Amino acid sequence: IYINAVATTNYTFKMNYYWLMGDNRHNSADSRYWGFVPEDHVVGKPLFVWLSLDKDASLLESIRWERLFKFVHKE
Repeated sequence: IYINAVATTNYTFKMNYYWLMGDNRHNSADSRYWGFVPEDHVVGKPLFVWLSLDKDASLLESIRWERLFKFVHKE
């Protein structure tokens, strides 16, 4: 994070902003592209984890079975 052109490793937000990261880490237009998102711009929330893969494992071994279809919000 750069604040006034000076690199910093932490920052405390004084307003409700969120850092959002896409599920396709290397090809997502997320907060790394758009920046922080104000809370009133968030229009949804995750319900469950659909698929979770370990990128360092082979395809069949990469599936994180314990995370599949795990609910994030139960509302």
